[in-house]
Amino acid sequence: MSDLCFAVLGCGYWSQFQIAAWRELPGVELIALYNRTLAKAEALAERFGVPAVCADAEELLSREQLDFVDIITSPETHADLVKLAARHRVNVICQKPMAPDLATAEEMVSVCREAGMTFLIHENWRWQTPIRALKRALAEGDVGQPFRARLTFSCSFPVFENQPFLRELERFIITDIGSHILDTARFLFGEARRLHCTTQRVNPTIRGEDVATVLLEMQSGATVTCEMSYASRLEHERFPQTYALVECERGSAELGPDYWVRVTTEEGTHAQRHPPPRYAWADPAYDLVQASIVPCNANLLHALRTGQPAETSAEDNLKTMRLVFGAYESAAAGSPVTF
Repeated sequence: MSDLCFAVLGCGYWSQFQIAAWRELPGVELIALYNRTLAKAEALAERFGVPAVCADAEELLSREQLDFVDIITSPETHADLVKLAARHRVNVICQKPMAPDLATAEEMVSVCREAGMTFLIHENWRWQTPIRALKRALAEGDVGQPFRARLTFSCSFPVFENQPFLRELERFIITDIGSHILDTARFLFGEARRLHCTTQRVNPTIRGEDVATVLLEMQSGATVTCEMSYASRLEHERFPQTYALVECERGSAELGPDYWVRVTTEEGTHAQRHPPPRYAWADPAYDLVQASIVPCNANLLHALRTGQPAETSAEDNLKTMRLVFGAYESAAAGSPVTF
């Protein structure tokens, strides 16, 4: 079976890790890079041995024979690049969040569907090793059906130092981390029927919200609280770890600091640690997240090769986007949003 050839569109901070993760997988070859600032593309191409660079995405798509593109640019540029790829009949992987608003996300999905192109979203959070372990613990059934849960991503990590553009976002933590956490809630507990959200801006030097609390009423009947903050200085901070506590009919499951998953039933508590794999190319401050790029990419590649659904197809990710933008709607109105 021949390798699938692809191009990366966008050579910012995260592209180096995305490219390194692709290189962990057989059957795929990066043949071109696009970036508006050509020097960035040239530097990345030299580092990874990529044969072609371009500062014009239209030109790149016209001249290269591509099986797919991986779009790693800021959200406001996603729609134009996705539509461009669809016009050239090239399959698309796009970074989260899919778009800066729900209508644009829905249009992007529609354009690719009408063009007959596969459209996938790179949503890697759910692929973290400890989160997959928590999912397995819940699926095994010893603790029974969840009735209440809390997902927490709260810390004081200086995220603006290596991603300064985040300071200027009108909508910050729900689009940035919230798209991950709300997708993880869907992965663990299914779909929501209603949500209520409150937001705060604690850091006076940024434009958007840096604290958000989302209460989800799930179709299963469970209640899930999603807590997100970059303004919280806590004793047990472990950026970028997500903590979870799931209360169930016959017990509980907890994901705590340092990747420990604890399952408690009437027989007692069983604890097991589920650390992520380590890669030499990963930034130690982000290694948990960056390690999850590899299995996420593997799932997307399998979908492109076989035509089978990926976990995070664009069609599926629209459900996460409805939660993200529903959260902003709820926060602005001060009232719940029903789906």
